[in-house]
Amino acid sequence: MADSLVFVIFIVLIALIFDFINGFHDSANAISTVVSTRVLPPKYAVVWAAFFDFAAIFIAGVPVATTIGTGIIHPSIIDNFVIFAALNGAIIWNLITWYFGLPSSSSHALIGGLIGAGLVKAQSTSVLVWSGITKVALFIVLSPAIGMFLGLVFMIIVLNISRYTSPALASRIFRKLQLLSAGVYSLGHGMNDAQKTMGIIAIILFSKGLIGPTFHIPFWVIFACYTMLALGIMSGGWRIVKTMGTKITKLQPMGGFCAETAAAVSIIGASMAGIPVSTTHTITGAIAGVGASRRLTAVRWIVAKNIIWAWLFTIPIAALVSGITYIAMVTFFG
Repeated sequence: MADSLVFVIFIVLIALIFDFINGFHDSANAISTVVSTRVLPPKYAVVWAAFFDFAAIFIAGVPVATTIGTGIIHPSIIDNFVIFAALNGAIIWNLITWYFGLPSSSSHALIGGLIGAGLVKAQSTSVLVWSGITKVALFIVLSPAIGMFLGLVFMIIVLNISRYTSPALASRIFRKLQLLSAGVYSLGHGMNDAQKTMGIIAIILFSKGLIGPTFHIPFWVIFACYTMLALGIMSGGWRIVKTMGTKITKLQPMGGFCAETAAAVSIIGASMAGIPVSTTHTITGAIAGVGASRRLTAVRWIVAKNIIWAWLFTIPIAALVSGITYIAMVTFFG
């Protein structure tokens, strides 16, 4: 059963479900700023975000997909059970954090899932690709820090540029600019997040010899992943919108523009370098940076602390669920 074509198709479908849930979970990241500043109502905001997420298909390439496919655990250890277990660990953690309204990382949940299933199968840490894991671990810290720094810097620059502009005029200008920044942020989100599922699907196809002797990402995989991510975003993970848009700090259109721009610069840069960063971590850091530009007390640090705890638990819990899933699969179907 584990090596049958039917099971491979089943795994691909599970991967696309994960991609949909990724979009559903991350919808809040993409729309929270424009919704909380009342630039767009939610039903239009999700369509706006989904359009730009899908548009990334034309410019993104596949460097992040290659990292996920070959840079976390050695491809030789990967089989259908490993992929299924990894996806199950990531999906369960995404649904748990969605239920509690916590903006966690789908990317890190998937990486944790791969690590957990790989370790259980190999019974050795030699299966881990330490260079790729080190890069991911480094950016768990760097991505929110870079987002916070750029959010703070952009907000200070914008405040100085517009210091002689009336509040009413500034609000009108930045309400329009925020549409642009929200679109660019969603473009960056699509560039990074859709590729993670591409990497998972491509590696399982490659391990079964279904895409030839050289690892690559077929176009139908690219198209399917961008489509599912966009559909997930249009479905909207509304529980997280309130946390992102109002609980961390109070945003105005100017602040929303700066937070989205800061996060977009960070994510697009990481995507071009092939680094699977957390878009959630980055936009959360950027929002906190914007709030800190007014005063440190403008940021609700107790909320930020709860979010950070969710970040720290993401990889180990997803790995644990994945490892248990792998054992169950081998026991009942192996």
